[in-house]
Amino acid sequence: MSDPLRIESGELTAAEILEALREGRRVVVEAELLGGTHELSLRHDGETYYCDTPTTLHKHDDEAEMLACIEKMGYARAE
Repeated sequence: MSDPLRIESGELTAAEILEALREGRRVVVEAELLGGTHELSLRHDGETYYCDTPTTLHKHDDEAEMLACIEKMGYARAE
């Protein structure tokens, strides 16, 4: 298993984040959440996309749902 890709929120575009997930990498994002800076993990197991935040594990059935989550939560830089 490859090392996780560690980024700050807004450092990469959503397309770049999704490409890393497609390659089987876990993406650890440092983001402002709940009044502080926290790490969350984005991953893909080949079937389901996961967004593991300090409070919730979100599951997404397809890439379009994951893209919407990444954009909604502000993890990616605007393209």
